[in-house]
Amino acid sequence: MTENAQQQPPAPATDLPTQYTPADVEGTLYERWVERGYFTADAKSDKPAYTIVIPPPNVTGSLHLGHAFQHTLMDALTRRKRMQGYESLWLPGMDHAGIATQNKVEQQLAEEGKSRHDLGREEFVERVWQWKEEYGGKILGQMRRLGDGVAWDRERFTMDEGLSKAVQTIFKRLYDDELIYRAERIINWCPRCLTAISDIEVEHQEDAGELVSIRYGEGEDSLVVATTRAETMLGDTAVAVHPDDERYRHLIGRQIKLPLTDRSIPVVADAHVDPEFGTGAVKVTPAHDPNDFAIGLRHDLPSLTIMDEHGVITVHGPFLGQDRFEARSAVVGALRSQGRIVAEKRPYVHSVGHCSRCKTTVEPRLSMQWWVKVAPLAKAAGDAVRDGRVKIHPEDMSKRYFDWVDNMFDWCISRQLWWGHRIPVWYGPNGETVCVGPDEEPPTGEGWTQDTDVLDTWFSSGLWPFSTLGWPEQTEDLRKFYSTDVLLTGHDIIFFWVARMMMFGLYAMDGEVPFKTIALTGLVRDERGKKMSKSFGNVVDPLDWMDKYGSDALRFTLARGANPGTDVPIGEDWVQASRNFANKIWNATRFALMNGATVEGPLPEASKLSATDRWILARLNETVEQVDAYYEDFQFAKLSEALYHFAWDEVFDWYVELSKTTFMAGGEPAEVSKRVLGEVLDVTLRLLHPVIPFVTDTLWTTLTGGESLVIADWPKDSGFRDDAAEREIELVQQVVTEVRRFRADQGLQPGQRVPARLTLDGTALAPHEAAIRQLLRLQPEGEGFAATATLPVAGAEVALDLSGVIDVAAERKRLAKDLAVAEKEKAQATAKLGNEAFLAKAPDQVVDKIRGRLAKADEDIARIAAQLDRLPKA
Repeated sequence: MTENAQQQPPAPATDLPTQYTPADVEGTLYERWVERGYFTADAKSDKPAYTIVIPPPNVTGSLHLGHAFQHTLMDALTRRKRMQGYESLWLPGMDHAGIATQNKVEQQLAEEGKSRHDLGREEFVERVWQWKEEYGGKILGQMRRLGDGVAWDRERFTMDEGLSKAVQTIFKRLYDDELIYRAERIINWCPRCLTAISDIEVEHQEDAGELVSIRYGEGEDSLVVATTRAETMLGDTAVAVHPDDERYRHLIGRQIKLPLTDRSIPVVADAHVDPEFGTGAVKVTPAHDPNDFAIGLRHDLPSLTIMDEHGVITVHGPFLGQDRFEARSAVVGALRSQGRIVAEKRPYVHSVGHCSRCKTTVEPRLSMQWWVKVAPLAKAAGDAVRDGRVKIHPEDMSKRYFDWVDNMFDWCISRQLWWGHRIPVWYGPNGETVCVGPDEEPPTGEGWTQDTDVLDTWFSSGLWPFSTLGWPEQTEDLRKFYSTDVLLTGHDIIFFWVARMMMFGLYAMDGEVPFKTIALTGLVRDERGKKMSKSFGNVVDPLDWMDKYGSDALRFTLARGANPGTDVPIGEDWVQASRNFANKIWNATRFALMNGATVEGPLPEASKLSATDRWILARLNETVEQVDAYYEDFQFAKLSEALYHFAWDEVFDWYVELSKTTFMAGGEPAEVSKRVLGEVLDVTLRLLHPVIPFVTDTLWTTLTGGESLVIADWPKDSGFRDDAAEREIELVQQVVTEVRRFRADQGLQPGQRVPARLTLDGTALAPHEAAIRQLLRLQPEGEGFAATATLPVAGAEVALDLSGVIDVAAERKRLAKDLAVAEKEKAQATAKLGNEAFLAKAPDQVVDKIRGRLAKADEDIARIAAQLDRLPKA
């Protein structure tokens, strides 16, 4: 079990209000934890290190349920490890969120009638820093509301001086190792944000567009292609067919006329084309489609850019200056007038990419960008998992990881923004290119200019596990806390953030992995399992639930649904149920304190313990063992469920109730049970603390007089087990449960007292008669006792006198009526199921429903018959 490190006497029970009000406790308690330095971590400590870095939320962000979910789990892990004696570091920080933050400030400027170009780059960046100081980091205060036990003194920002040095250092190293290069490739382009964006910043949704089939060429030398982006035909430089497609073999290598233009384009043979899809012929626009770009490279086709960065057409007179969507209609109209449209399908619902920031339709675009050559880095990231240096949990998620790192394309790292880490490359007047490291002076003189692009946000966040610890300097923090122990994050960003941290960590830290375990979670959904979305109207602000039910209630609900890698449904009813659990813990602890529960002195010897005491101590140790195993396997739902049922069912509903008669009787047995109850509550509150820290710390400090659960010892399994006591209490539970069921069947109120004779002699139940009577509200038999109902259970017999409690004749009449209804239902269902003609014609679901009715009727008949048998005879 545990030793109580603090020896102060417990505070009096009157220190606890009659009701638990989270708002009166949580804010003040959290600030006390922070002020006392409980969450700090010392690199000079001789304790073993345990490190988790927080996935840095965007500086523009606010706490959503996904954050609350993952933060609850990370907090639980680090709180437990701290209690186990580790130097536990949970490192917080924020991401500068290039596009999102720049958009915020540009919107602010637009309200003033200005654009960033009115300010110029330097002044605009200064304006963003001002915005960050004034409005950014809202989420950090919300993390405090949730109870995040992070090391606030180590808070980092991806644009702070140290992290900026790390970014410049690794860029320079990668550049010198020829792992960073500049090239013209197809990228995702946002015509509103005017920048390349990463795949993760593209949201695909089903849009209603149009599919048009266009005839290229004339007569036998013609073919038909289909497209949803007709305007891009202006940039076609070929038509591709499969080399084995007999329909087009005669056209391969020949030129055909491109409609609406004065150009002819070749027909090329490419195995990428699926001859079974559509007409088996596809238009090739290398400058505006990634697949077409690849075909263009294979066949040495020219790439014609036909629209500018705003999505405006830049070629071919009639369409020059038109927006891409305006041009789409105009191009289709012109083709239709020439008889070139073979078929039109609208609406044609298909998946279209949109910028996640501004919702603008993304345009694939040929652009000169900076790239990371990922092949050797991705191979190292795959090898680290394959050879066991990094574990992925749950293991079946490894396949998704390998699918990504084994097939990764080179990574576009440049963004056409002003807010972010500017690419440290200078261009000279004579075509020179110089990459500058953090300790080097950039070239100066006439004609030298720095690259105008900034780096993808994922580039700097990919360094997070080691840059936050002082890299590239070899700091004490880096030596103590790297590699980090666990990366806990959603499976949805395994491809983007997780893979990048793996690649950069292994590269920068000479093969040392950035984390030992990747624990992947699912996503939070509504109570029906539906994705939370503003368009669905089911998005919940976690702060609303914390205001209403308390942070502990939200945390416990989220943890209770957290099965590894599986999505988490959550509804308000469940948070309310968790609030009820917190109230139950509060009320039960308050009752225990009022009845003398104590943690003073050692536990009594086993010979002095009653069977009830030995049973609860055995169950307590089994729970400690179980919870530890679940923590090591990241089974948060199972450990939460185990603690819920142990605390509510076994401690509060059984042990406390069974002990009431002992407390009332007084003497040494009562003193022993008070000490046992104190021990059980002490350990139970410790076990619950990492998930629900506020209510448990408040109760534990009152119970024990200790300073805080945050720095208390984690419970240890003492090895105490008592199978005989567990079997004995199981018999008591059987008797109580069975008699309670009978009372309910007879319509008795839970508090209604009934005369009873208990025949327990010769059974293990005999010492528990007083407790059984107390739990079942059974009076002594007294004069004139008449056993009107007898229940044999668990080797004993409980005889009840119901003559003065219920109207037996009326109850028999009611049950007989219910029995007749059930028998009639059975007869009707049996007749239908015995009718071959009916069975031949009736649908399967109808037959299944009737079978269900028959089964239910059989159950009702058996139940009612048993109730009648137990009633006194008329």
